[in-house]
Formats: sequence, structure tokens, C-alpha cells
Amino acid sequence: MEEETKVHSSSDKGLLQSKELYQYILDTSVFPREPKPLKELREVTAIHPRARMGTAPDAGQLLAVLLKLLNAKRTIEIGVFTGYSLLLTALNIPEDGKIIAIDKDHEAYEMGLPVIKKAGVEHKIDFTESEALQALDEIMQNPDSEGSFDFAFVDADKVNYWNYHERLMKLVRLGGLAIYDNTLWGGSVAMPEDAAGQILKEGRKLTIEFNDLLAKDVRVQICHASMGDGMTICRRIS
Repeated sequence: MEEETKVHSSSDKGLLQSKELYQYILDTSVFPREPKPLKELREVTAIHPRARMGTAPDAGQLLAVLLKLLNAKRTIEIGVFTGYSLLLTALNIPEDGKIIAIDKDHEAYEMGLPVIKKAGVEHKIDFTESEALQALDEIMQNPDSEGSFDFAFVDADKVNYWNYHERLMKLVRLGGLAIYDNTLWGGSVAMPEDAAGQILKEGRKLTIEFNDLLAKDVRVQICHASMGDGMTICRRIS
């Protein structure tokens, strides 16, 4: 228990008012069920100077359930970092499934790649080192790509979230999911602007704008989940 808390800084990833309650959720329901490769990758990520960018393990648990419920086979991931959510997806799609993983930072991905290889799922991953908008536009040049993906997960630059959403509404099939991470931005979205620290201000503004646009988007059914740093689940309905 003490080792888990020290290595993973778990309580820093949640927005529950009680850190003890969040730790209880992790210790009772998340860590005991976390596959060994994911635990290993989480430990590898913990030594990265930007370890907080990794997907929260409780949010990852929800992603795994959604992937299974959806019977997802073809997925897109925008923003990979060391690959926790990428590995999680690879473990939960069929043997012949495919993930298009897009990130301009190949170095962080290399950090987690040995764990991904060890887990035996690297063949499911097509990693593209690129700016995400460019990569998505290239995918969309193929007419067969429209509606060909079951699931998308976005944890990338907030300034382009709406641009990603517009493209994903063409790439993700009807009934498929597009999920956006960090949509509560450290809780700052509910703070007065002058109460948010300087480091949060720009992201707060972008996140509020994105959340407002999603709330009005009739193409999707949404659920704004208060897990990790906030995660908005969008089911494409038109």
C-alpha cells in the first residue's frame, strides 16, 4: 500500500475532495484488478518528469469496460505519452484489432515501448510520429476511413480539441465513442478566473470553451465523468 502511494502519486490524479476516498477506490477496486503490464508501465512512467500526464488508473479502468462493451476493434489515440492508455486499449481489443496512435513525441513512447512489447501487443499498434491534425487529415484522404473507427481517445493539446472532435465525428462510426481527457482541468473550470493559478488559466479557458461546444453538439450523447482530471465520453448519434 505504502509503495503504491509513493510510486504513483495516486491522490494527485483525482478530483474527489477527499484524497483518502480516492485512494480507497484505487486500493479496493483499481489496483487489485490492474493487469500486470499496466502496473509495470505505470511504474515506469512514475520516473518521467511529466508523469502527471499519464492516464489516471481509475479512468483507465473505465476505458477498458467501455472498449469491451463496444466490442471495439479499430481505434484512434491522439496523444500517447508513455503509452498507458495505449497499452490498455491494446489489451482490450481483439488479436486482429488495430490502434492508430498519434503523437509528435516519440521519445516518451519509447519509454513505455519495452513494456508494450513484453505484453505481446505491439503488433496492434500503428504509431505515427506527427502533429495530430496533419495525421488525421491524411487518414481522411482515404474515403474508406469515414465511419471506420469504433473508438477514439484524446489526451493532447487542448487548443485543438474541437478541431480533433470535428474530424473524429467523420472517422468514428455511428454508435462509436470519442473520449476526451482533462475536461475538468484540475477543477479550475468551476473557479472564478482570478482564482485559477497562472499555470491553469490558459487551459481553463480552452477547456471551458470546449465543454460548452460539446454540450451543444447534437451529433453526440455525452457523459462528463469526474474521474482523473475529468473525462468526457461522447457517443456519436448522427
